[in-house]
Amino acid sequence: MHKLSVLCLRKVVPAVTSGVAAAVLMLSQPAAPAQSNSPATNAPSANAGQARTTPGTNGEKSMTTVPGDFAALKLAPGFLLNVQVYDEPDFSAHLRVDNDGNISIPFLKPVHVAGDTVAQARDKIQQTFRDTAILKNPQVTIDVEQFATTNATVLGEVQNPGQIQLLAPHSLLDVIGLTGGETPLASNEIEIKRAETSPDKSNNVYHYSKGSNGDSIRNVMIYPGDTVIVKRAGVVYVLGAVNRPGGYAMQESGELNVAEAISLAQGLALQAKVGALRVVQHRADGQLVQVPVSYKRIMDGKEEPMQLAAGDIVYVPISKLKSVFSASSSLIGQTTAATIYTVH
Repeated sequence: MHKLSVLCLRKVVPAVTSGVAAAVLMLSQPAAPAQSNSPATNAPSANAGQARTTPGTNGEKSMTTVPGDFAALKLAPGFLLNVQVYDEPDFSAHLRVDNDGNISIPFLKPVHVAGDTVAQARDKIQQTFRDTAILKNPQVTIDVEQFATTNATVLGEVQNPGQIQLLAPHSLLDVIGLTGGETPLASNEIEIKRAETSPDKSNNVYHYSKGSNGDSIRNVMIYPGDTVIVKRAGVVYVLGAVNRPGGYAMQESGELNVAEAISLAQGLALQAKVGALRVVQHRADGQLVQVPVSYKRIMDGKEEPMQLAAGDIVYVPISKLKSVFSASSSLIGQTTAATIYTVH
């Protein structure tokens, strides 16, 4: 028993000794430099354009998407910038753009950056260092850590009306696309109300129909703070002896004549009295006016179809002509219950 213990001890002692030596050797070696893993902000930098990584909750890196319009982002009061000057920590700081659009860099006079892109602000700061002879070849980077809310408002006949985030100017066509497009009841008129901060001060109405290629509004720019209103199409009512009476939106070009309206109503019914067709219109004073229309002459090509306005009523009677005059007021009540149809 004692011989076995001594034999085991002789085998263990060299192993322990070699282990201690190895441990001493490891401690004597210089430690590898720790990699700098400073947390990145969620905001993109001047050279952004790709996805960036930020530390996750468990130490893992998560991807942050840089907005597609970041390159054209204009700095404005309220933005928080992380300005870093390479190898010059005294000049690096987190700076808020003040109400005058300036940032105050240590040892420099205020630098006006409002209205500049991140790249333009970086170049301006670098030039300021050179002009003041403080640094000969400054290397400046800028991260946008916080930015002021920059929204545009889209109202009216769009799929998702409300506010959309707009970091930079976009074309009117893009803005409508960001809301999911127009609804079937949208007219061909789009009104733009400019914000006080918008460089374009003109409040205009533009014409655009869903069937067009969008060239009419492709070059119309919408700026943060602007309001876009897609107006609703006017409705023309076709009532009486037609196959599908109801209201019909004046889509696309925003124009509709008597022949087109009856066609949308799937034509005249068999009991229609064609010679007594009337268009009931609203006058400016609120009175109703009945305009006789010769549908037969229109179909024969001898007369141009009458152009209709929003709210007009095309009435095809079944009974005698005089019944139309007595029924005018009742037609107005029928329009409130009429189904509104759109052309697909």
